[in-house]
Amino acid sequence: MNRPLLHLCVSAALAAVFFTAPLAAKERSGNREAELYGNLETFATILNMVQKHYVNEISSSEIMLGAVNGMLGALDPHSSYLSPKEFKELQEDASGAFSGVGLEVTVRDGMLTVVSPIVGSPAFKEGIKTHDKILMINDQPTRDMNLTEATALLRGKIGEKVTLTVSRDGVAHAQNIVLVRALIPQHSVIATEIAPGLHHVQITSFQATTAQDFKDSLRKAGEKGPVKGLILDLRNNPGGLLEQAVSMADLLIPEGLIVSTKGRGQEQQFLAHPKAEKYAFPMVVLVNEGSASAAEIVAGALQDHKRATLIGSKTFGKGSVQTVVALPGDAALRLTTARYYTPSGRSIQETGIIPDLVVPFEEHGEMESNDIFSGQIREKDLLHHLENSGQLVNEKKNKQSKNQELEQRLDKDNQLRAALFILQHLPQ
Repeated sequence: MNRPLLHLCVSAALAAVFFTAPLAAKERSGNREAELYGNLETFATILNMVQKHYVNEISSSEIMLGAVNGMLGALDPHSSYLSPKEFKELQEDASGAFSGVGLEVTVRDGMLTVVSPIVGSPAFKEGIKTHDKILMINDQPTRDMNLTEATALLRGKIGEKVTLTVSRDGVAHAQNIVLVRALIPQHSVIATEIAPGLHHVQITSFQATTAQDFKDSLRKAGEKGPVKGLILDLRNNPGGLLEQAVSMADLLIPEGLIVSTKGRGQEQQFLAHPKAEKYAFPMVVLVNEGSASAAEIVAGALQDHKRATLIGSKTFGKGSVQTVVALPGDAALRLTTARYYTPSGRSIQETGIIPDLVVPFEEHGEMESNDIFSGQIREKDLLHHLENSGQLVNEKKNKQSKNQELEQRLDKDNQLRAALFILQHLPQ
């Protein structure tokens, strides 16, 4: 029953070659089919032996699931089978409502590696950084562990503890870091007026409402006076939804290509809409090694269109496209199907985005736990937060306090200082 279907798939894949070199194509097709069926016969033999002779009785469903995970794991770190529970968690991630420690991870050279801690998460507050290696999760080794398994171990109920054994380049010994699982912040946009008419907007990830929340933050800023310039902060942004990244770039780029994807026999282009709502104020974009995927798409598009000056350090370089296909039984397949390219044709994969001005972050002692740039998002920083109406506040004293807080932030964040300096000297 399956042989004609497999034959059809192979033949269709070789159709373009067939017309230019029919004899060679037929030979290659025949060789590939023979190899394929030979491999399937080997698999069936092994499956039969495992079911008959393995020391413990094991169900065929367990074996098949292991085979599927092994097959996908051999492709790349981002392709995987998602169980119904894992598929549901992925959908929750996109909506911005999930509990865990707040880490975006990948697998590099067989090691579970941090892409970026999510701003405001337990991992961010405890100082876990991009490129840290997670050796163990609750004493369970992570060597050759796939992303699906790692994510399941990092997730859990709010208030539960999870211990990570973390190694860092330049540090002699690995450290055990105890994190308490929490509800990861749902607000992906944090906006602050950093100087008269100049605003700092941090995008922590690209979730379902990010583009609209960004517009709302600028509308609210505009109620106090004209927005004269913007620092768009994409540092430690692990990415998220492609369509939200495109929608946000569309607000900032007058026209032209935002990003393209290229896969096997397929190419897709995402263009800015010339007649759509646009923002034309001067911009500086902050990026670092924790800026990945969707964040790199926005940064690359703004850089190629010369719409903004990029400052910071080279981005992570996660430039592959994952397509999620629903399967029977509420499960899903996550498969890498293409690569991202910036408007000028640069591939983001592995190379990342190099800023126009490279400004390495300078450590400034121990960050205060209540400093927004060290990761903790306070209620007053959230979009649409309720204002304090239960007590009288001395506005002059409150303004002085905010000015002092801003000075402290700028003192501790040299990249932000550089961005503000450049923004202040851009033509208005």
